[in-house]
Amino acid sequence: MKENSRTNIVGDKVILVPYLKKHVPKYHVWMESPELQKLTASEPLSLEEEFGMQESWATDQDKCTFIILDKDVLEDTNNDIEAMIGDTNLFLLNKDSKEKVAEAEIMIAEPAARGKHCGWEAMLLMLRYGAETLRIQKFVAKIGSDNTRSISMFTKMRFNQVSYSNVFKEVTLEKEVDCEWSDWLQRETRNSVTKVIEPDF
Repeated sequence: MKENSRTNIVGDKVILVPYLKKHVPKYHVWMESPELQKLTASEPLSLEEEFGMQESWATDQDKCTFIILDKDVLEDTNNDIEAMIGDTNLFLLNKDSKEKVAEAEIMIAEPAARGKHCGWEAMLLMLRYGAETLRIQKFVAKIGSDNTRSISMFTKMRFNQVSYSNVFKEVTLEKEVDCEWSDWLQRETRNSVTKVIEPDF
């Protein structure tokens, strides 16, 4: 999405940066993992196909993605490839509806970064960006029923389960954006800073 192509969002533990071509090789290695393919309901792609997906994410107005960087690692190494730990995405849904709805996703690919609240902070930063900048009115999360950690995280973020698919073994959770929840998001991410950067394609 072009809207976030010049945006960095700096939190306490993580930094969200646009998904660029230089990130693709490491991302491709991540997505060769059967575990991550299952968790993200993804099919393996060739490296060439992954570059095509990156270009799609950069230009498609219905998709927004950020690469998640470990802030401490970036400060230690000054290398954002080494600092990459995952990604977070929004897919805009029901384009013909007056209500702007987006499906939210989060992936912490690096095992060493899990259990440190990096995914929690990254998702909150993305939800706040979606609500305030993209004017999303409702968020949806679709999660495999065995991914109890993600289900618990979204529930703590005040999402409510609305359905369960026996076919896909998947739960769907939703959260309407209202003033109370927006205030909560702002409090939870009060130390974050959004920066405009020069595009680095």
